[in-house]
Amino acid sequence: MKKIAVVIMAAGKGTRMKSPLPKVLHRLRGIPLIAYVVERAKALNPDKILAIVGYEGELVKETIADSGIDFVFQGEQLGTGHAVAQTENILKGKFEQILVLSGDVPNIKSETLRRLIEQHQNTSSAISFISTDLENPTGYGRVVRDSEGKVLAIVEEKDAPKKIKEIREINSGIYCFRSDILFEALKHIDRKNEQGEYYLTDTVGWAIAKNLRVAAIKIEDSREIGGINTKEDLLQMEEDAAGRDN
Repeated sequence: MKKIAVVIMAAGKGTRMKSPLPKVLHRLRGIPLIAYVVERAKALNPDKILAIVGYEGELVKETIADSGIDFVFQGEQLGTGHAVAQTENILKGKFEQILVLSGDVPNIKSETLRRLIEQHQNTSSAISFISTDLENPTGYGRVVRDSEGKVLAIVEEKDAPKKIKEIREINSGIYCFRSDILFEALKHIDRKNEQGEYYLTDTVGWAIAKNLRVAAIKIEDSREIGGINTKEDLLQMEEDAAGRDN
């Protein structure tokens, strides 16, 4: 396996949680959300794990201080693309592949991440990401494909016209990048969207425009990539976990 770094995005406040606590520190079954993600990342035995912290960053670092991972600070939260750009000085030129995870997606399996990495490398893709089909895809970026199944774009919900919103295949926000492609693409994305943010998803459009290979690995169990945005989401995940125990 080529030299790989894992980046965990954990800088956001999570305003929809309506809590002063950073979203990634809310607890599922008594354990901080980000701790699950760190555990899954460690199971891959990567060469480096780096968490991007921002809002209450010192508290996040303190909570998982014994995890043995490194941290980088995102001073101003200007989107996922901006967050990952903060890692360039640490990672560029040192790692061939970069796996990007979200700190609020606790159910992702290490086996699924390993499959993503292996397919990414075996197909010599520039960018690979995990997708899944949802009955109700509201809130997620949609995966747009051509008639042959080739990925054409990822369109965020707030920027999507009605026809795109009808697509049920969504982007999980979990990616594997060729390192050189990632940092070059990040230089070419902008904030001309409804959120006024730098979207990491826009790197996909840039790569496609350059005729680089982009692959979406679709998984069947959408629960793996479920994120936490509200306290209701967290409660539902608690109930689902309890149900699997019974």
